[in-house]
Amino acid sequence: MRVFITGASGFIGTPLTAELIAAGHRVIGLARSQSAADALAAAGADVHRGSIADVESLRRGVAKADAVVHLAFIHDFSKFHENCEIDRRAIEAMGDELAGSDRPFVVTAGIGARTPGRHTTENDVHGSSAEFPRNASEEAADAVAARAARVCVVRLPQVHNPLRAGLITFLIAIAKQQGFAAYVGDGANRWPAVHVLNAAYLYRLALETRAEAGTRYHAIAEEGVPLRDIAEAIGRRAGVPVKSMAPEDAASYFGWMASLASADIPASSALTRERLGWNPAGPGLIADLDRIREHEPAIN
Repeated sequence: MRVFITGASGFIGTPLTAELIAAGHRVIGLARSQSAADALAAAGADVHRGSIADVESLRRGVAKADAVVHLAFIHDFSKFHENCEIDRRAIEAMGDELAGSDRPFVVTAGIGARTPGRHTTENDVHGSSAEFPRNASEEAADAVAARAARVCVVRLPQVHNPLRAGLITFLIAIAKQQGFAAYVGDGANRWPAVHVLNAAYLYRLALETRAEAGTRYHAIAEEGVPLRDIAEAIGRRAGVPVKSMAPEDAASYFGWMASLASADIPASSALTRERLGWNPAGPGLIADLDRIREHEPAIN
């Protein structure tokens, strides 16, 4: 297949591009910058210049492809709501080009459902973007599916390797700035996680399986890692003490991440494993945090 990938030179896109090319597919990678274009060309991918904010460039990229994977997202959390709406428009524009065809479209989202007292599953309905702006991606995927496009969604947890660790990358930076690593209350609340290579492999399986429109997959290897364990790993690696914070004090330390730092969001991938035969075997989150490189982790 000719696969158009947004975010092809990014954290997950880089191993996915290699995975697809090794499997005999042709990758057309979206490149916003010359450095991204150079990286894609070096990897053996075709380069398509544009950005997710330029919907016409997205339409042209989709027109070249037999399948589409949408990975790109603007990680500027000072403009989080705005960037989620850019993502919505990007998904809808690509969906317009795919409507009525049998070309698979894999959309990326977070774990957007909240199921207190139990693990979130692939069958749980996401919340609204009014409650959490990132749910705009799944709302857009729903709108695309309603237009007879073969769209499925991959819900991501904290994606990690020894260089980056999703939102935990921000927690590392906060710990260095504040001089200590923190968790809220007893720190028993949990976040799910997956190694980046396992996530990339799941995207390939999702593409090649050609799932029915509306299918959700969970790229989850660890169903829930306690935030206290995460804080202790950050403390060990950064050489700073670890402290518990009262919920009312969390905002002073975590800033925009305060509500997430208190959230208990364990999630299951049992249905994904059954549907795709996906069996993640990469290093766990804490193991990667204990090996994280000394330089400041980059955000793509």
